[in-house]
This record gives sequence, C-alpha cells and structure tokens, in this order.
Amino acid sequence: MTGQPVHLRNGGVSVLLASSPAGVPSLLHWGLDLGELSAPDLEAYLTLLAPGVSHSALDQSRSLSVVPESTSGFTGTPGVEGHRPGRPTATWAARFLSWSWTVPEQSGAEQSGAEQSATLRSQDDEVGLAIQWHLELTLEGLVRVRTELTNIGATDYELSALRTVLPVPAEASELLDLTGRWSGERAPQRHPWPQGTWSRSSRHGRPGHDATLLLVAGTPGFGFRSGRVWGVHVAWSGDSTTYAERTPEGECLLGGGELLGPGEVTLAPGETYAAPWLVASCSDEGLDPLSERLHGWVRRHSPRTRSPRPVVVNTWEATYFDHDLGRLTALADAAAEVGAERFVLDDGWFAGRRHDRAGLGDWVVDRDVWPDGLHPLVDHVKGRGLEFGLWVEPEMVNEDSDLARAHPDWLLRGRGALPDTWRHQQVLDLQHPEAYAALRSALLALLDEYEIDFLKWDHNRDLIDVASGGRPAVHGQTLAFYRLLDELRAAHPGLEIESCASGGARVDLEVLTRTDRVWASDTLDPLLRTRIQRWTTLLVPPELTGAHVGGPVAHTTGRTARLGLRGAVALLGHFGIEWDLLGLDATDREALAAWVALHKEVRHLVLDGVLVRPDHPDPAVTVTGAVASDRSEGVFVVVVTDPTATQVPSPVQLAGLEPDRRYLVRAVDPSADRHPMDLGTSWMTGDGVVSTGGLLCRSGLRLPVTAPESAYVLRVRAVDADQRHP
Repeated sequence: MTGQPVHLRNGGVSVLLASSPAGVPSLLHWGLDLGELSAPDLEAYLTLLAPGVSHSALDQSRSLSVVPESTSGFTGTPGVEGHRPGRPTATWAARFLSWSWTVPEQSGAEQSGAEQSATLRSQDDEVGLAIQWHLELTLEGLVRVRTELTNIGATDYELSALRTVLPVPAEASELLDLTGRWSGERAPQRHPWPQGTWSRSSRHGRPGHDATLLLVAGTPGFGFRSGRVWGVHVAWSGDSTTYAERTPEGECLLGGGELLGPGEVTLAPGETYAAPWLVASCSDEGLDPLSERLHGWVRRHSPRTRSPRPVVVNTWEATYFDHDLGRLTALADAAAEVGAERFVLDDGWFAGRRHDRAGLGDWVVDRDVWPDGLHPLVDHVKGRGLEFGLWVEPEMVNEDSDLARAHPDWLLRGRGALPDTWRHQQVLDLQHPEAYAALRSALLALLDEYEIDFLKWDHNRDLIDVASGGRPAVHGQTLAFYRLLDELRAAHPGLEIESCASGGARVDLEVLTRTDRVWASDTLDPLLRTRIQRWTTLLVPPELTGAHVGGPVAHTTGRTARLGLRGAVALLGHFGIEWDLLGLDATDREALAAWVALHKEVRHLVLDGVLVRPDHPDPAVTVTGAVASDRSEGVFVVVVTDPTATQVPSPVQLAGLEPDRRYLVRAVDPSADRHPMDLGTSWMTGDGVVSTGGLLCRSGLRLPVTAPESAYVLRVRAVDADQRHP
C-alpha cells in the first residue's frame, strides 16, 4: 500500500495518515475517534486541511512530514541530525521524498482484539540514509511511535539526534510537566504554551528525580477529570529529551528522543539505530483517562504482576547496616504477625559492607557477619510463609572494594582521573565484556544458591564524566543494563525486580517492561508522598508503585505523622512497611495489622480497577480512588495536607461510579486514629449512607471539619434498589 490515506482506530482513538501532493506523509489527526470515514469523507477532510501558501515562504504548499526536515522549510527542531566526518557537503541535511507505506490488512478500521499499525519507509541516496517510521495504535488507544535510521552510505555517519514527534491541535495551549529532586520527586509545573520550544532534558545517565514522566499539552485549565489533553513519554532509561514546540507557521508538536553525546552513536555502513519508543496518550476528559490508557498497556505487558501484590516489609529503616541474625529473624516474625507476605533484606549483607563507603562490587555474602551464609535467615523467612527479597546495586562500585582494587579499568571514567564520587561510589562499565560477565556470574550465583523471590535493584548516582571505548557511555550502559535484566529473568523466570534509583530516579516505560514495580521516592513522609504518588501514577499503575508505611518520624524530613495518615497514604499502592517492628508495642502492632488487613481487602481494586483522582477546589485536599472495572465498588482516600481554605471544606466528589446505581458509602478507620483536632460530627460516625453514583460524583459528600495532616478512607459498594436512601 503506498500513499493512500490511512485511518487507524482503536480504544476510542483515531490516527489519520495521509500523503501530500509531493508524496510526503503527514499525521493529520491523533485524538478522539473520528468514527467511520468513507473515501469521500476522507477526501473532504484532506481538502479542508490542505495547507496554503504564505507570503515570504516557499512558493509551494508545505505539509509537515512525520519526520520533520529543515530542507523542506520546517523551521522547528528537525527529526534527524548528524553528519559524515570529512565530507562537508550533502552529508548533514537529509530529505526523504519517496515513501513506501506498509499497513497490515487488519489496520485501517477498528478491529476487536487487534493492534493497529503502519510502517513508512524512505531513503535519501544523496546523504546515504534510510529511515523507517513505525506507529502502533494499541487496544487501549495508546499511540507508540518509533523511528529507525540506517546508514546506507559508504562511510561512517555520526548521529547527533533522531527525534520522534506527534502533532497536537492548537487548542492545546497549556503545558504540564513534572520536575523534582531527591525525596521531592514529581512536582507538577504548568504554564501557557507560547511559540518556541519548551524542552526538558535528562543528563543524569538515568531519567532522574526531576524526570517529567509525561509532557502534557491541553486545553486551558484542564484537570484530572476535565479538559482535552495529549501527553508523550520517552520510553528510555538513559539520557533523553522531551519537548513541546509551536512554530510561527502554526505547527504544534510534542516529541522526544534519546539525548546523545558527541560521537556517542556512530553508524558504520549498514548499521541501524533505533530511537526509543515515543509513547503517547490522549483524552477528552482530563488526565485520568489519559493515565488509564497507559495503565492498561503496562498491565498487558507485565503478566508477572497480575496476581495480588504481596505486602512487603523492608529492613532498611529498621536495621540499616547493623545486620544480626537474631534481630533479623525476630523482625521476620513480627512481619509475619502483622500480615506481611514478603521480607526484603536491604543494604549491608555483602562483603565489607558495614557502611556506605565500601563493598559495592563485591557481590558475595559477608562471612564475618553471616558465617553460614544467608541460609539461616532465608530458611527462617520461608518458614514463616514469607517470600524473601534482597537489595542489590549491581551497576555501582565503591573504590574501597576488592573489585575496584583488582580491576580499576572496569570503572567508568571520561578523563584520566575517576569522576568525583557520588555517595562514595563509581560506576561499573557494563560495556566491558569481562566486567559484564563477572557481574552476571555473581548475580546468578546468588540467585542459584538462595531462594530469592525479589531483587530491590538500586542505582544511587548520576553518570557524569563517563566514557567507554572512547565515546560517551550512557547509551551503551543503558542497553547493557537491559540485557542484564533480560538474562537474569530468562535464567530465573519467577524472579521479580524493583526499579529503585535513590528513590524515583529511574521510572520509565522501558524499564517497566523488565521490572515489576518502581520505588517512587526515598521519603516516607506521608504529606510529600501524597503528591509524589499522585503524579507518579500519571504514568505508572498504582499496583506497580511502591508505597510503604514508615515510622512515626519521617527519616528524610523529621516530620511526625499519625499512623492513620501514614496508612491511608500507602493504602492504594504496592503496600509495604519500612518501620522497626520490634520497637512497636502491642497496640501499635495491632493497629498496623489492621491497615495491612484493610489493604488486602481492597488490593484487588488497586490491581485491576480504574484509578481516579477527582479534582478538588482546595489544594489542601487530595482525593484518590480505585474503582472496580464494573463499577460495583470502590475505595477512596482523602488526605488533607495543609490548613483548608475554608473552615468547612467543599464536598468531595467520588468519581468513576455508575450514575444510576445506588451505593453504600461508609468511613473506615482501621487504627481508630482520628486526628484529635477533628472535632466535627457527621454521617461518618454512623453505619454509612446510601446514595446514587450520580450524586456522589457530581455533588459529592462533606467531610467533618478537617484538620491538616489528616486522612479519611471511604469504602463504596453497590447495593440493592430496596436499600434505604439518605
């Protein structure tokens, strides 16, 4: 098939591709489903959208190619940048004019249970490049686009950038992205979208704590439940760029790609570079449906995690580096008693690791601390019916380690001297064949010897001033990391892995195809976590987002918080505990066990339900819910982070319910931990109230006079029509 208009439909979304009179393919529509379009309909649509010719411009009309080119008169960021060293002419500005189109037979109309796709190919013989542009429209209505570039010339081609873009309507005049820092990830920022380029780049060697996750353009004032929105994500765990661009000619584009260093990718004749997937989602009803499409795709590609997520106890804030078999077995006993299902031994178990300045790289059990290896602990944990997990940081090395002393050439560096240390560590060169083989063997030896169900895989420093084989190292390091994960999973198919990077610094869709959850942040301060988890789930399904109950005093901020707040904030994620259980009295253990029990009651909604985040007019009030896919039940968590703007807050709307169905709503307080300043009385003190889903969603319900740093949990269940009405 060549050049004919192609209309792809899936999941309530349409993608319309057409060829200009000059034969250049353009993406004319990505968004709300356009419905069935006949050939005359398509012809009329193309006529209505045909570009004109402007003054002081090219003398013929110009359509924006799926791969933007400066040679065609496009004044924005080009899709391809690079050159052939030593050849000054016809080597840097490609122009792809003649395209072939491949559209599978099932594409072109919505097919139940079938992915839709189109592949476009072209080449520029003068520059010596061939290009392939591939688009998929998934069952969920998610758009995935990838560009590949092949060197068909006779000499090396040095690639500077290969970007993938998608157009959005001009009505999307407001931008939203995320920024942050360590223990303060996922801070939203939004502003009008002016002419020019708004670019967000990561130069961390990982996405970083300030990673935007999604760059969203929308109609002014869009929220979680309102407004038209379009968002893109670069699925890549190394350096990347995501950008929004409005040109004076009228193009509005969202795009991105890998951020390459000078000489990082040089294509020899015949070699191909595949850019990361640009993953895009849209919605006509705000950010929640946009996230729902992303969550659905991730869930289809993470079959290992479709069973209930086990409640985790992690030892870090209970023991730090002080490992003692008696204390750890007692901690495992306490974990089992409160209802935990997975016990994770954190940092400090391997050779020389009594503090964070030594031992990284020596992935063997420290026999001074563990004379019988980890077997006594693993056996005890398994005997209590718990899964066993282990912390590792395979990509990092302390200079005070046997590995660094024996193989200093295995440490990444860009200059003669090693880079400045970061948390007392350097980076292992995974592109060095011997270094990779040694690491792979060490990890497989652990997995072969011990019954390890879960690896908490950490990555605690940025990659700065690093090179391998004489070129910047991040691209190759990232691919080697993927390869290592793939090989470990192939050898141990039941193994689960968490992507942790000093908190939430490696969260992206490519790593999520290889791992089973992400650690959202190193902070367990529930007020910070409320924001961090809310915006992490813009991209990541809640059941893949680690959410733990910490101790009464947050280690990162020193803030004291009641268990009722800490438990509620962790409830709608992959629930865990990061608290010294041996220091709890019987009352606290019983209260914590009640929160674990409540999570187990509702985690099927977290796993398979729809995440809803109703907007509230008061920024001090955050509402998060998980509603069953059949809308028969739901659970909502309301967190009050600051003093409310009014003494009696505005009603809370419970989104996602069926309007004509009747529901029983009741408040749940597992630990009987009501905030002492919350003096109000309301329907919450009784057995609940029955109301329609329409009223609960549109009018909402009032909470009592609320105090800052408090939380409420509301259970909602559909009832028979003969039940009482409020």
